[in-house]
Amino acid sequence: MPYQIDQDVCPGYPLSWQARALTGLMRGTVKPASTLLLRHPLAITAAARLGELATRVPLRPPAHVEVVPHRFAACGGEWVRAGRELDESAVVLYFHGGGYFSGSPATHRPVTWRLSVAARRPVLALDYRQGPVHPLAESLSDALDAYACLLERGHDPAGVVFAGDSAGGHLTLAALLALRDRGLPPPAAAICLSPWADLTDAPRRANRRQDPILPAGRVRWLARRWTSGLDPNDPLVSPVLGDYTGLPPLMIVTGSTEVLRDEGRRVALRARDAGVPVTYEEWRRMPHAFAVLADVLPEARLLFRHMARFLDAVRHAPGGESSAAA
Repeated sequence: MPYQIDQDVCPGYPLSWQARALTGLMRGTVKPASTLLLRHPLAITAAARLGELATRVPLRPPAHVEVVPHRFAACGGEWVRAGRELDESAVVLYFHGGGYFSGSPATHRPVTWRLSVAARRPVLALDYRQGPVHPLAESLSDALDAYACLLERGHDPAGVVFAGDSAGGHLTLAALLALRDRGLPPPAAAICLSPWADLTDAPRRANRRQDPILPAGRVRWLARRWTSGLDPNDPLVSPVLGDYTGLPPLMIVTGSTEVLRDEGRRVALRARDAGVPVTYEEWRRMPHAFAVLADVLPEARLLFRHMARFLDAVRHAPGGESSAAA
């Protein structure tokens, strides 16, 4: 049966022992630490600096993966290539997560090299500017500049895919909306992993106790920090409130017990209401942005097969990459 892009999927894989052990460990360590530390601006500054130190000892990908640094006008990034017979005319532009204050292309290599294999194309992981030094507008500017750079290098928009996790999912959606509003050509598709899409001051009631990583109150506190002086109801600030008319097909992935689950659901519904085909996948008891844990989590590795099927379906859909190439 052909893959249908517009569908809801709840994968029925048995929960692995690794998932049970890891979520239990995070519930007892990561979540309490976040609850305790994310209460003062100095905590963000300290976490950002620790993240900078971590990039100096990056996660080393397998030997067959090629990582090449790349420099933009205001930021940097890296090209990641893995797998055989990659289509060099196509590319995935990847935006890492980390709450807009931590994370880097280096910390997300478990995602980017596997995504290169799944998409059969190079991945450009962007090291966009982040808080607390840089505001959301500069992160968005870096994303749009990177896309413009790809087009200047000769990439056809029909061969470009956006992808991102958590805050990177927010940046993915904001970039799509900004391109549409400016009358610029969109990429062929986008993949959002546990997108942080609502930065309004609305409380998060779903999965407050079940989420093994994110404390809902701290997510709300962080949103207040990043939206200070901004209109949180602006769709470029809270993409969950956006009009998705004219956007390309989306794949949105969430975990059933994470506090950001409902934001992903709401984006999927708004996009479908605007005529955008959406693959919405809700994975049972998976933690926030679980693709990052692919080195240890079997379910995360399976997720990349789902991404590959989605991208294949986009490629062969009427008006997709294959049609554009013809």
